[in-house]
Amino acid sequence: MRSKFDHQLLELNNDLIVMGSLCEDIIKKSLHSIIDTDALVMNEIIKTNQQIEQLEREIEGRCLKLLLRQQPVAKDLLNISAALKMVYDLKRIGAQSTEIADIVSQNHIQTSEDLRSIRHMSTDVIAMVTDSIDAFVNQDADLAHQVIEKDSQVDREFDRMKAVLIEYFSQKVSDGEHAIDLLMIAKYIERIGDHAVNVAKWVLFSLTGEFYGGET
Repeated sequence: MRSKFDHQLLELNNDLIVMGSLCEDIIKKSLHSIIDTDALVMNEIIKTNQQIEQLEREIEGRCLKLLLRQQPVAKDLLNISAALKMVYDLKRIGAQSTEIADIVSQNHIQTSEDLRSIRHMSTDVIAMVTDSIDAFVNQDADLAHQVIEKDSQVDREFDRMKAVLIEYFSQKVSDGEHAIDLLMIAKYIERIGDHAVNVAKWVLFSLTGEFYGGET
């Protein structure tokens, strides 16, 4: 009985790894398209997001079956509970990455100095998503803490981006659609960083049984 349960836990772990890999793929494609619009592959992004949503449903179902049909010990219960929470944040990463790609596809964004701040935010958030997933795969508490600590840097970059765009709107000649789209993208990027932090916190929960702070 235990061997069957361990196999089911392994399958759950593998599904989460696949879902995490899809999130890494979709966020890279979406964020790189901001800098290079020729790199936008909207159909692929939509398809990947659909795969992420399907995996969320499958993982939730697998978790509930494990809880109802088995008798997980404390450590197993922590892992299953963390998985149920993580899939929500991974799904939101997929959805918000798709929203970013959709905004880029409207072709309102111009090449400008404003993109520099977006580029910095994108680089940091991609690293946060990748590291949060690696922390889960490797059960690495130190890496999870690093993801959480990096969030304040992304928040500062978002605040700088808002200040830049406020100044942009104050100019007599300005492109409102360009500025609004950049602000929306920056907010989505900041939220993706928050979801990466939540994943890292659930990794710590699965290791310690205690949730690190509150959900963002």
